[in-house]
Amino acid sequence: MDWRHLPPLSALRAFSAFSSASGLEEAGARIGVTHAAISQQIRGLEAHLGITLVDRGGRRLVLTAEGRRLADALEAGFAQIAAVIAELTGADAAQPLRVTATPTFAGGWLLPRLPDFRARHPGIDLMIDPAAELRELGREADVALRYGNGNWPGLDSRLLLRSSVVVVAAPALVPGDDVPDLAHLAELPWLQELGTTEATAFLEKHGLTRRTGMVSLPGNLMLDAARDGQGVTVVARAFVARDIAAGRLRQLHEDSEREGYFLVRRPGEMRPPLAAFVRWLLRQSDAGADGAI
Repeated sequence: MDWRHLPPLSALRAFSAFSSASGLEEAGARIGVTHAAISQQIRGLEAHLGITLVDRGGRRLVLTAEGRRLADALEAGFAQIAAVIAELTGADAAQPLRVTATPTFAGGWLLPRLPDFRARHPGIDLMIDPAAELRELGREADVALRYGNGNWPGLDSRLLLRSSVVVVAAPALVPGDDVPDLAHLAELPWLQELGTTEATAFLEKHGLTRRTGMVSLPGNLMLDAARDGQGVTVVARAFVARDIAAGRLRQLHEDSEREGYFLVRRPGEMRPPLAAFVRWLLRQSDAGADGAI
């Protein structure tokens, strides 16, 4: 890298502060300078690069396309620098451990096991983020529990749970002892976890067309609605094993040609709370290898 061609760090820092603020004054307050200093640094940065980063033609300042590209790169770069410094100095030791997972995985597999982790590690603070959307590891989460084949470039992954996928519904919606064929199920109401396409993909795979609309809900609400008889849904069997055993849900179809849920993290040395959580997760995986909860 030719460091001589890089702009001054102070200018990059000022521009990054402005890009995520509501205006020059807020940006200046964030880094302890005046709004005039922020404006001067941005103009100096534009002169150094020879491009326009901020559109000043409207009533408020907005980033140009080139400015947005630079802002995104700086946000990721400064976040990575801050994370490494925190690791090196131990400043992140007391920070909560951020865990992201889909709502269904969090509610159906992780939460029932968390009392054991709390008993073993009472001093570790946890933040559980049940979101269908992927979070950026390192910046938004420390560890993710994701569904897939384990191939996430640049990240380390370990298999936690390999579970078949089942079609389930409440006995009130699909009564009797006989299991109806898939064509009949397609005529019933369907539920799907928000942010996923599990139910839609299942129906398409089997060449079925729904007769009613699809209702998408967060994972925990989807399962509550299924137990209440509001629709048929597709879910990993491990998440509803207790419901099936207790008769709250009926298993109507099983698809074993699936992938699995993985523990995913950034490579490198782990801070102690993350290392403890990873070890605990892998022990839980070994204990629950049969897919039961």
